[in-house]
Amino acid sequence: MTTDTRSSSGRPKRFLSAALVALLQFSSQHAVNAFAPAAPHTRTFGTTKNVVATTARTPTHLHMGLDAVTYLRTEWISAALCTNQTPRAADVCLQLGTEDGRAVTFVPKTIRTLITSSAEADGKLTVAARRQLKQQADRRQAAIIEYVDQRADDLSEVEDESVDVVISLQAADRMRENGLDWKRSVRESGRVLKPGGRLLFVEKTEIEGEEYLAYVENLVSLSGEEEEEKAEEASEETEGEELEPAYVFEEVAFDDVDFVIVPHVAGIAIKSEDAGLTPAERAAKAKMEEEARMAELSLSAFERGSKKRRKKLKKKKKQAGGAATSD
Repeated sequence: MTTDTRSSSGRPKRFLSAALVALLQFSSQHAVNAFAPAAPHTRTFGTTKNVVATTARTPTHLHMGLDAVTYLRTEWISAALCTNQTPRAADVCLQLGTEDGRAVTFVPKTIRTLITSSAEADGKLTVAARRQLKQQADRRQAAIIEYVDQRADDLSEVEDESVDVVISLQAADRMRENGLDWKRSVRESGRVLKPGGRLLFVEKTEIEGEEYLAYVENLVSLSGEEEEEKAEEASEETEGEELEPAYVFEEVAFDDVDFVIVPHVAGIAIKSEDAGLTPAERAAKAKMEEEARMAELSLSAFERGSKKRRKKLKKKKKQAGGAATSD
């Protein structure tokens, strides 16, 4: 509010009201920045002083630690990947690092069971994750959720070769942040997948300087890095015909996620029938299969010979019977 007065020269003078002046002074002393990180909050109760520090976040720092552009793009890619690359015959799906309910809507309704795992250090699902899973499941009325408190890098509650599809959606880097081993989670995925099962992933291209895709493509052992090195040494020492290591995932299709700030890769890895076998074990298996094939061929040849002999014998009996009646 302003008031007008006249000076001796006749020109009007404008004065701010006292209330408006006080408001401007208060605003200048207490400037507000809505996007600035919150300062640590100090609470004093009697003689005890507790300082609660809050995590500083940038304006676009979302709950998954990604910028808004990367988050939205990877979300869209994740939904499309799960919807389009989950086989119709798949019944059981396991998610690595469950932190919300989006997997319920991403996977097709043909999935009957969705098994959870956690990227938290204690291996337990958060209360928010359980609530969101339940809400999405109630709305979608599709897959049954198995709420399992297990670390994503130690799927001890899941049996070997019991899962059709494993999905890993921006989970590997969260595992790293919480002290979990993302490489072990890939090996565990290979263990629980059925032969021919699929690992669907949308992950950061590099995690601590190592490429996620390269690790998936070159995985030859489900036991660990030491066993993997032994398998490579055994492949070099194998006599006779040289065999490539039996990779856990025989087919890997991938593509870089475009229009993102943080590089990500999306892909599908199909578990091999000979997953985790060393070259020597694979050679022994091939030998057994060849022996079984030869035995099957021998049995078929014997059955064909027996059938021909029976036909000849039957024909001779008919001829002998016809000769007897003519006499």
